[in-house]
Amino acid sequence: MKCPKCGGEIPFYDIRPNCKHCGVNIYYYSQDALLARDAKRTELEAGAARMVVARIKASFIGGGLQIARMVFVLVSVAALLLPFGGAAFHLPFYEGSLSSGLIGLIQAIQSGLLLKAPQLLQSALLSKQALVGVLDLSCMLIIAVIDVAMIVIYLLSFFNLKRSTKRMRNLALAGVIVSLLGFIVPLVMKLTTPDNEIASVSFGFGGLLCAAMFLVQYLLNRAILKKGIEPTYREFDPKRRDLLKQVRAGLVDLDDLSLPVFESEEEHKARMQALENTVKEEG
Repeated sequence: MKCPKCGGEIPFYDIRPNCKHCGVNIYYYSQDALLARDAKRTELEAGAARMVVARIKASFIGGGLQIARMVFVLVSVAALLLPFGGAAFHLPFYEGSLSSGLIGLIQAIQSGLLLKAPQLLQSALLSKQALVGVLDLSCMLIIAVIDVAMIVIYLLSFFNLKRSTKRMRNLALAGVIVSLLGFIVPLVMKLTTPDNEIASVSFGFGGLLCAAMFLVQYLLNRAILKKGIEPTYREFDPKRRDLLKQVRAGLVDLDDLSLPVFESEEEHKARMQALENTVKEEG
């Protein structure tokens, strides 16, 4: 260990507070420098943190479009509860249905009919109705995956606002197509294939509602991209963030920086006002 003032060697077993060479108090001599280093690092880290908060605000509550997007991201998940369509089977000693929607999927799993879907698809009398049920369930599962992906991208959108908005727009367009497919398939089958005593096809408006929710999300994300989603940063915060990266990488030493590192006129006035108030209180 070396003395911070004179650079003289101090043995590790020497626990005296003062340097034996120059007599300076080692702790208090370096305390000001340590406090200055902490103040500089705090300034840089606070600037980087404010930038993250600014991006979060811009992504989630930065305007009416962003707030509306948040609402429809959540509502589109609730739309999965409504049935898209499906097929019902009335067999001897057994009745069941392959119906899309989260409730229908749970019922198909509980009744064991979902595991019998391959057998139903091979049946000469039930294959068309079973195909409708399987296709609608597949559409519902794809939409569920799209919804989960939308939520994940939305929650992480503040990392890259523009790229995340583009991905959400593209996913919303895919959701519109799949949702319409889940609505049209049972509707066409219902109109073209008559029901019989052992099998029938039904259609619901869940797919149409999901398509509407995704269409709104597509239009919202498109409008956000057109309007722009740039956050508003405090002056010098981008420079503080970049400088903090250099400090962490070891390219810049905190001791070589001034205190404060960056200071706008507004920040200078606020600091002087705080200092003046402190002096008045102590006086």
